[in-house]
Amino acid sequence: MELQDVVASGVLQQRELLAQGVVSARQLVEATLDGIEAAADIGAFTRVLRVEARAEAAERDRERAAGDPVGPLHGVPIAVKDEFHVAGVVTTFGSRANTTPAAADAEMVRRLRAAGAIIIGKTTMPEFGQWPFTESSTFGMTHNPWDRTRSTGGSSGGSAAAVAAGLVPAAIGGDGGGSIRIPSACCGLFGLKPQRGRVSIAPNEHLWWALGAAGPLTRDVLDSAIIYDVIRGSTPTDRFRAPDPAISFEAAARTPARPLRIGYSMKSPTPLGRLDPLHVRAVLDTAKLLAELGHAVLEIDPDYPDTTFAFFPQFYGGVRAELPRLDHPELLERRTKQTVALGAWARRPVIEWAIRRGEVVTRKVDRIFTECDLLLTPTIAIRPPRLGVLDGANTVRAQLASIPMVAYTALWNVAGNPAAAVPVGVGEDGLPLSVQLVGPTNGETAILPVAAQLEQARPQPRPGS
Repeated sequence: MELQDVVASGVLQQRELLAQGVVSARQLVEATLDGIEAAADIGAFTRVLRVEARAEAAERDRERAAGDPVGPLHGVPIAVKDEFHVAGVVTTFGSRANTTPAAADAEMVRRLRAAGAIIIGKTTMPEFGQWPFTESSTFGMTHNPWDRTRSTGGSSGGSAAAVAAGLVPAAIGGDGGGSIRIPSACCGLFGLKPQRGRVSIAPNEHLWWALGAAGPLTRDVLDSAIIYDVIRGSTPTDRFRAPDPAISFEAAARTPARPLRIGYSMKSPTPLGRLDPLHVRAVLDTAKLLAELGHAVLEIDPDYPDTTFAFFPQFYGGVRAELPRLDHPELLERRTKQTVALGAWARRPVIEWAIRRGEVVTRKVDRIFTECDLLLTPTIAIRPPRLGVLDGANTVRAQLASIPMVAYTALWNVAGNPAAAVPVGVGEDGLPLSVQLVGPTNGETAILPVAAQLEQARPQPRPGS
C-alpha cells in the first residue's frame, strides 16, 4: 500500500497498519503533513501543527518500540475544530479577535492524546460557529472536495473538508444546530451529534448552553464509534451529563442491527419553502433499503413542537458567552457584532427559561419514539450551495439563508437527542446524498448498528472516484 493511501484510509485501518509496523507514526505524520500542504487551497486548516506533530509522532514510535502500553488511537493523526483548546495554540473561534495561546488542552483533546492520537492541526469554521457555511473574513472560504465551487456547510466545515479530502482519517467538530451533521451531509461523511452531555466540554461549562455537543466527523461509522469511546464521559465542571451506555459505541457499531421500527418523514420541524427532490428520493430509497434489510418501515407524521423560544435565547446567549474569551472583540466581523447587539436581551434569566423550554421540547419529541425506534429524515433541505453565501450578508440575511440547512437538524439540539448524518450515495449533480437518523434520548447505540448496516449495504464513494 502506498503511503498516501494509508493517509487517506480510516482510523481503524491506520491503527492496524501502525500496530503491524507497516508504517511508523513518523512516516504517517510526515505524509499527512505533505498531503495537507498539497491541498492547502481547500482551506480546511487555520493552523497546521508541524513541529508539534512531528515531536508527538517520534514519542509514539518510541513508546511502541519500548513495549509501553498503547492506546486505541496510538499514532493516528486527528484534526480539531478551532473552537476547542489545544495547548500552546490560539483558539480562534474562526476569528482574528483572539491572540493568546491556550494554556492547556480541552478535556476532549486531552483524552485524544491519552489514547495516543496526534493532533495535526486546527480546522476552519465561520466566526463563533454561527453559520452553516464555512466562510470568514479571517480565513476565507473552505472548499468542498467534491466540487470546489460548493460549500462544505458548517460550522465544522474545515473538519469535514479535511476528512472528505483524505487529509486526515477523522476530525473533531462541534454541533449547536447541526454543525457536525450539515457539513457531513455536504461532504459525504458520517457525523453523529451525540446525546447532550455525552462528551465533556471542559474547561467550559457548556457549548451554547444546552444546544452544543462535540464529536468526530469520519468516513466510516466504526471510526466514529472508536473515537467516541475515547472522548465520551463528563467531568465535574460540565453542566450537562449523559449516563454511560449499556455497551460501548464500538461494540454497538460492530453488532448486527436487529429489526427495528423505523419511521420516516419529510416533514420539516421548521417552516420551509421546498425540499430538494434529490433529498426526497434519498429518504425514500433509504426507507426501501431498510425494509429490505428487515426493518419495519412506516411513514409517520411527527408532531414537532415549536423550538423558537428555546433555541434563539441559547443561540444569542451562546455567542455572547464566548465574548469574554477574546482578546480583541473590536476585531470581530461586522456580522458578528450585529449578532451580539441583537442578542443583548439574551441574558442569564432568559437563557435559563429557554433551557427549561427545551426540556418541554424533549418530553414532546420523546413521544415520537413510542411510535418508532428510530426516525429517518432528510439531513439538509437543499443541495450544498455555491460558495459566497455570506458575502455582504448582515446577521439577519445570514440567518434567513441558514434556514434550509438547519431546518431538520436544530430541533435535536434543543431536545438533546442523538442524531446522525448518514451518507447514502451521490446525486446526479455529483454531490453527496445524506439522510438523518435520529434516536430516542441516549439512543446512540440504537443508531450506530443501523448506520453501519446502511454503510455496508451501500458503500459511499469518495470525491473523484
